[in-house]
Formats: sequence, C-alpha cells, structure tokens
Amino acid sequence: MNEVMVGCIALLVLLALFFTGLELPFCMILVGFSGFAYLVDFTAASHVVASDIYETFASYAYTVFPLFIFMGQIAFVSGIAGKLYDSAYKFFGHIPGGLALATVGGATAFKALCGSAVATAATFSNLAIPQMNRYGYSRTLGTGLVAIVGTLGCLMPPTIFLIIYGLITEQSIGALFLAGIFPGLGIAFLWILTIFVWAKLVPNLAPGGERSTWKQRFASLPQVAVVIGVFLLMITGLLKGFFTPTEAGGIGVAAVLIMVIVGRQLTFKGYVTAMGEGLRTACMLLMLIAGSAVLGHFITVTNIPMYISEWVMSLPVHKNVILVIIFFVYLVGGSFIDDLAFMILATPIFYPAIQKMGVDPIWFGIMIAITVMIGIVIPPVASNVFVVHKLTNTPMSQVYKGVVPFLAGIVVFGAILFVFPQIATWLPQYLMGK
Repeated sequence: MNEVMVGCIALLVLLALFFTGLELPFCMILVGFSGFAYLVDFTAASHVVASDIYETFASYAYTVFPLFIFMGQIAFVSGIAGKLYDSAYKFFGHIPGGLALATVGGATAFKALCGSAVATAATFSNLAIPQMNRYGYSRTLGTGLVAIVGTLGCLMPPTIFLIIYGLITEQSIGALFLAGIFPGLGIAFLWILTIFVWAKLVPNLAPGGERSTWKQRFASLPQVAVVIGVFLLMITGLLKGFFTPTEAGGIGVAAVLIMVIVGRQLTFKGYVTAMGEGLRTACMLLMLIAGSAVLGHFITVTNIPMYISEWVMSLPVHKNVILVIIFFVYLVGGSFIDDLAFMILATPIFYPAIQKMGVDPIWFGIMIAITVMIGIVIPPVASNVFVVHKLTNTPMSQVYKGVVPFLAGIVVFGAILFVFPQIATWLPQYLMGK
C-alpha cells in the first residue's frame, strides 16, 4: 500500500473518529501519530507528537490568541455589548425595522472587541431578542438576524480566524485585518438593506419603537467612541509597525480593562469568569493547532499536498472553476466539522495549489472567511443557530427560516468579491503595499 493510499484511509478514519464524539485535536493527533509511525517509524512519530505540542504551546506568536480572546470575554461579561446596542437603538429604534438595524450596528461594533461568533450570538440573544419581542417584532426575523450577525466574527478585525489563517500561511495579520474591513461592512450593509426592504414589504414584521431625543443619542456616543478608539489603536499600531499582533492584543486587553474598571462595569467575579473562559478557549485553539501540526507532518509524508497541487494545476478548466471547487470543499467540510477546525485542517492541503495558481493569499483568506460565515449557520452543525435556539427556546426550523434572507446577503457579497477581489485587496495594498 503506497503512501497516498495510507493518507486517504487515514483521512477517512479521522472523519469516523470525529463522529464518535472524540475531540478533533485528539483525533488529529491519534491519526497523525499512527500514520507517521506506519510510514516512517514509531520513534520518529513519538518525536513529532512531542515536539509539535511543545512548540505550539511554547510559541510566542501564538500568545496572541489568549490575549484577543480574553479581551473579547471582558467585553462580554462587562456589559459593553448592552451599551453599544443601546446607542444604536437610540439612533435607529424609532423607524420600522429599527431594532433590527440597531442589532446589526451594535453587533458590528461589539465585534471590534470580540472575535467569537458564538459569543456575539449568545450576547444578542439575551440582549436584542427580548427588546424585539417587547415591540412586536417577528420572532423569525429576530432570531434569524441574531443567529447570523455573529458570523461577522470571522471577518471583521480583530478576528481569531484571520489570525490563525495568517500564521498558517505566513501572511501579514495586519494586511488580513485591513482586507476584512470593507467586506465586513459591505455584508452588514446588505443585511441592513434586507431588513429595510423586508420591513417595508411586511409592515407588521418590524414596527418602529420609541423615538429618542438628540440629547439622549449624543449621551450614548462616548461608549461607542471608546470602543472605536481601542479598535483604531490596535489597527494603527499594527500598520505603523509600532507593535506586533501579540503586543496589539496586550494593549487591547489593557485598554478594555482600564475602560471597564474606570466605568465600574466589571466585578471581580466577572473578571474570574472572563479569565476562565478565555483560558479554556485559548487552550482549545492551541490544541487544535498542535493536532493540525501533527496531522500536517503525516500528510506531508504521504505527498498528498504535492499530488493535489499537481492535479489542480493539470485540470483543463479555468482557475476560477478550481477556486469554486475549493471553496465548496471548505463549505461542505465546515458544515460537518467545526469551521475553524476544518480551516486549520484543510488550508495546509490547498494552500500550495493556491500559490502555484498565483492567487492572492490575502484575498483567498477573506473568501475562506466568507465561506465559513455561511458554514456557521447551515446544517448539520450550525453552531450559531443552535445557540439562538437554546437561549430563546425558538424552534430550529423557525431560526433557519429567519436566517435565509440574510444568508442571501453573504452569498451575494461573496460572489461580488469573487469577481472584484480589489474590494478586499485595495486597502492593504494602499496602506501597506501588500
């Protein structure tokens, strides 16, 4: 049995192990170790597992994860999301569909501090949906919007997804952050347009709420300004080379901590909760990366990436067709396995082919992020839909029904970005020359 056949069988075994309920990092380590031991020897496989796990947890570059995650958790437990939502509501809540518009605005701003799609969905399930219920909004619209608005966590900086992609492909994280801004805002705009049209066509779907005075509106802006200030501080520092992504994470954590402590928004219990959740999530990500490294060493030995690259390059079709096939694989794979985990698993396999095709890696990363945004809300995993279903006691079918119109916005913008990649690449090229 040649090495390619061993690799294919190992990947099938990996998929089978995943459906047993065993955590994916351990599945990847087990399959990678066994395959490497079979093709090379047991001693070499043991060394690979030990060195990959140690190097992952000892890597300075990966310290960026717990910092950004901790920053998001502080924002989550301190009630910053509520302040952002309140500000957006004061400006838009009085018009038809205004509460939904406020949810998009508040969640987009909250995303500037929190990189978790699930955390954003959980926050606004508890924050926005009760308000929508109070003003007679359609449950379908409210739950569908909250389920999908959290997916901006894959695209809008600072996002853990693009940080991991940048580390895997050795691309500038600052450039990836810049590339995600226009697509993220573009998708948010399409969602706003969807809400506006939907509310106009079905007046009882999203009636207007109470009108706020201009004094109340301006009084709500300082909290938003601070969030935007933290975001601009991190992005500007990265662009100017004042600090590394890890240092940006440290500065962001310090800024948010000072903000919530001075504002008396964070209790000691909340701090402990944020620390615990941040560590748990960071360790999960690091184990995913370590498992991917072990599996990657095995896949490299099988020469599967080389054969895939050669096969892709030999296909008698335009490269755009090949790219559509690759994105479809990410979409299907991310629908069965956690989207972030599948990205870590699949990118080392497909990236060599992307390089040979001359595709811009920054644009490719943004397109993967948009593909993952779709995967988060489609069956069978649909983590965001499941979170909203659990927190609001809304039937899954009703949440899915509300997701569909907003999902169309992601698909439409993804198609536009596919045709016009400059939407993502212009800003990093203009500001960074990348």
